[in-house]
Amino acid sequence: MVQKEPFLTALQNRILLFDGAMGTEIQKYNPKPEDFPNNQDGFNDGLVITHPDWIKKIHKNYLDAGSDCIETNSFGSNKIKLDEYGFGDQTIEFNKKIAQLAVEVCSEYTDKPRYVIGSMGPSGYLPSSNDPDLGQKPLGEIRNAFELQAEGLILGGVDALLIETSQDILEVKLVIEACHNAMKKTGKKVPIIANTTLDQYGKMLLGTNIQAAYTTVSDMGIDVFGLNCSTGPAEMTPSVRWLDEQNEHNLLVVPNAGMPENQGGQAVYKMTPQKMGELLGDFLKQYKKVRIIGGCCGTNPEHIAVLRKVIDEKAYSVKG
Repeated sequence: MVQKEPFLTALQNRILLFDGAMGTEIQKYNPKPEDFPNNQDGFNDGLVITHPDWIKKIHKNYLDAGSDCIETNSFGSNKIKLDEYGFGDQTIEFNKKIAQLAVEVCSEYTDKPRYVIGSMGPSGYLPSSNDPDLGQKPLGEIRNAFELQAEGLILGGVDALLIETSQDILEVKLVIEACHNAMKKTGKKVPIIANTTLDQYGKMLLGTNIQAAYTTVSDMGIDVFGLNCSTGPAEMTPSVRWLDEQNEHNLLVVPNAGMPENQGGQAVYKMTPQKMGELLGDFLKQYKKVRIIGGCCGTNPEHIAVLRKVIDEKAYSVKG
């Protein structure tokens, strides 16, 4: 059995590779409404109950492709989202189960340390906005929804918590607070990765730029700051450059496979694994604080396999 160093120690010693998209891999199973709990079509996180074998296989495919880290299938498992599917009162146990499944899969790999990252996607509300529907959710309710999720993920054994695809910087603050609260409650400390999602102009959904977003959360006890989703690698370049210049937090860069193209009402991502590997390889070469790469929408195990080669061939293991 390989000795597993703590996640943050590994991050200092080498570049870590995350996995790719989950949702599109689930779609390859062509799920029907009856495949989901209570026939709730699209309740992807609920597959931990009805089709844990699918989720295990997706995790394994990414680990086989060379991922150091896999994200739990818990993107929409905060209490607010789970309430929509009738599972809100089970938030802690639900997330614990999802995390345990990922931990179980990782334990089958003894070649090198593998890490489980607890995925925490947005609530669906925008607390910074004045929107009559999306901006009216009490802040305490949002914080509590994520605290329960974080508690379950920690109890399930995750190696780090990932706040991802964030579109409102106030919500990111609330989730960071929730993670710290959950750690106090469980008595277990795990690293926090705080991501923002930027459009092609470098702004979050409500107009916050990267400088403001980073300044807002950088001193809140986070361990890694990152960018994921929304765009391909090229569009992230100015933001990554600025973040690297701060020379403070280690950085995560997990882009989509290029900008989405609309084809018949469907978002299609066309960036090849080779092109993505080339662009992210350039990031690793130029920006020393970039310590985590991986793929978001449109990426699959083939993209991850190429990123594995990029990391290994360039031997990006020098301490930053």
